[in-house]
Amino acid sequence: MATQVSSIPKKEDLARYYALISQVFGVRRHIDLMHWLQGDVQHYLPHDILVAAWGDFHLGLVHYDIVSSMPGVRSENAMSEALTPLLTGLFDRWIAQDRRPFTLKVCERGFTWNNDATPGPIGDAMRTMRSSLIHGINDQRGRHDCLYVLFSAQTQRHRNERLALKFMLPYIDNALRQVELLPNQYAAKSVAPVQVVDAGSDNEVTVLSEREAGIMKWVAMNKTNGEIGSILDVSTFTVKNHMQRIFKKLDVLNRAQAVSAFSNSKQDA
Repeated sequence: MATQVSSIPKKEDLARYYALISQVFGVRRHIDLMHWLQGDVQHYLPHDILVAAWGDFHLGLVHYDIVSSMPGVRSENAMSEALTPLLTGLFDRWIAQDRRPFTLKVCERGFTWNNDATPGPIGDAMRTMRSSLIHGINDQRGRHDCLYVLFSAQTQRHRNERLALKFMLPYIDNALRQVELLPNQYAAKSVAPVQVVDAGSDNEVTVLSEREAGIMKWVAMNKTNGEIGSILDVSTFTVKNHMQRIFKKLDVLNRAQAVSAFSNSKQDA
């Protein structure tokens, strides 16, 4: 059960909270994050599974991390897009709640999606969960939203947990940002290389790499270099370098020409 929140915290409560926050700076790996979340964090926010999601929820382009001590419930075991329907639905509810923390209870079927067809340990674990606590962060600089969902096998949740999550979420978010992404988290879907034919050069074929083709998908959606960098978790400078190589490969001078050449190559493929 979560700790009662009083108007005048006790000295030992302040010491415990300070120690908990101080531990954030030692989080560097997924295992560090799991130990921190399964430690004193449970005193304030009891949960069995934490899902941290980020990206463009409106477009369904969502990346996520899964942290749990349950066997097999790990980010590396999650199929891309597997949790996206559930997360986008919870994100819509968070928006409807005026971006405030809220709780959600479910029936004995637990949290299911895709007609209960999700296989593997993560889908099995989600069906044993009975409640969730949800809150998010709007990243104005990164131009994307972050959603945090704490799932629990317990049906009852203390009303003070929403307040605790509101105060602790910045520290949880900071801990996640210190952990290196897994290889399958850099993009929601892999993008096949795109061949572009230059009609003025005896049908010479130029091939964009998977990363370059992925970047062009975002450019075609009018995303800036900074926004693309945030989505792909790379620097704006890296995106700029990719764009320069793309311009050279496509033999164009600006983004509009690049989008036109890229779109034509997809239609011709």
